[in-house]
Amino acid sequence: MLFLLNQGQWQVFALLIISLILSLSFHEFGHAIVAKWQGDTTAQQAGRLTINPLAHIDPFGLLMVVFVGFGYAKPVPTDPRNFTSRYSTLWVAAAGPFMNLVVAVVSINVYVMLLANGLENEGMMLFFTLLTHINLLLMLFNLIPLGPLDGHYILPYFLPRRVAAKYAQFNLRYGTAALMGLIVLSIVGLPIFSYLMRFAQSLVGYIVFV
Repeated sequence: MLFLLNQGQWQVFALLIISLILSLSFHEFGHAIVAKWQGDTTAQQAGRLTINPLAHIDPFGLLMVVFVGFGYAKPVPTDPRNFTSRYSTLWVAAAGPFMNLVVAVVSINVYVMLLANGLENEGMMLFFTLLTHINLLLMLFNLIPLGPLDGHYILPYFLPRRVAAKYAQFNLRYGTAALMGLIVLSIVGLPIFSYLMRFAQSLVGYIVFV
């Protein structure tokens, strides 16, 4: 992202950071609110039942986004012992990516409505475009079933019990290393996440309803 500053694209850089902070905050809020619905108030007690970015953004994780291109927010704390259903882990994990999908749908449809009503402002249009693409990308990225990403909680529910147990053991041992390997390969030039970005962009046309 620093190349934007080097090119003098301050507005794009600022809107990108704002969009990312909002997207991460809604993602974590999604986890927190569904955890409460599933009987666990750990996140609420930790002050995470909010969309206030100050509750969710990790300063170092945000700096990593600026300097490396990948980062993270503070994980929402949960206590599975308080869950009321055997599917609670699935719902809580899926809530983050689902919230990103909701934000993307709202953003792109607001964008289209503004255009349809002749309200064209370059900065505003760029903001809604970035917000849409970032949320779709975050949704897809977090569904990757490796390391601590939400996908590793979701995938076992769709596998036979024996396979799910083996997968859990694999991810516990190698998942984080495999994920970091993918990130490093992407940083050094292998277009792994470029494909993910293109896939995210290809979804935009399917979420416009106005």
